[in-house]
Amino acid sequence: MGVRYRILGSTGLKVSVIGLGTWQLGGEWGHDFTQSETDAILDAAAAEGINLIDTAECYGDHLSESLIGDYLSRRDRSRWFVATKFGHWFHSFMNRTDDYSVSGARLQLEASLRALRTGTIDLYQFHSGPDPAFHNEELWSMLAAQKQAGKIRHLGISIMGKGSEIQAREARAAGAEFLQVIYNRLDRRPEQLYFPQAGRENLGIFARVPLASGLLTGKYKPGASFAAGEYRATLDREKLERDLEEVERLRASEAPPGVPMAQWALAWCLQNPAVTTVIPGCKNPGQARSNAAAAELVDP
Repeated sequence: MGVRYRILGSTGLKVSVIGLGTWQLGGEWGHDFTQSETDAILDAAAAEGINLIDTAECYGDHLSESLIGDYLSRRDRSRWFVATKFGHWFHSFMNRTDDYSVSGARLQLEASLRALRTGTIDLYQFHSGPDPAFHNEELWSMLAAQKQAGKIRHLGISIMGKGSEIQAREARAAGAEFLQVIYNRLDRRPEQLYFPQAGRENLGIFARVPLASGLLTGKYKPGASFAAGEYRATLDREKLERDLEEVERLRASEAPPGVPMAQWALAWCLQNPAVTTVIPGCKNPGQARSNAAAAELVDP
């Protein structure tokens, strides 16, 4: 059957319901990816019909973007929708400086265009910024001008983890056409905070962290630990334990027998009609193919 597609809000873009998150390519998930490894993952995703890549300026110092850009320079760029973000300067592992200024955003945009080896970014996102930074009319005016210049096709807001109803409510007025939010079986806040507004305003929804940073794959049991140099090693230990215990409960009570838990978790997100696409990460071509197969579990 293959991957299905949905229209991303008012953008008119027909994006795969399974996208490809690429934070891992920036080196903060315990592995430094080579170009050949990146190529293999993206080729596997393309073969499954995935056409959406989500990256960011601070997944490494434009490192994830650079690996993707190298790949795209040797493939058919037109078959992909590329989403990236602005708002941070990367320094080292989990060490960034926020910069949502007009000049900073303009510099980050140009750096992303160079790294991605493209003249246009399909989907450009305000990246996990606070409300005061969001309420900068000059910033949104500059971004609108970059759209007019052809450097950006569509604008979106990647809402910070702690949430911002204000940004969702004012997204359309700022010129944004979609939201990126944390949404998974362990974190259902968007059902109240964002989805009703998205429905009223015809905003597309990217569901990020749909596997709860890998916890909803079912690979990790209570008591699991993660190596230094990986993002998950920085998570609050008590919350991690609670989440792992909840995953065990879900495995026993909700996940259907015979279905990989990761596929069930992705399909669970997509059963909500507010969600346009989920953007799980993956570390190898097999995971890309397995993620894509989750689309077959979603009712048409």
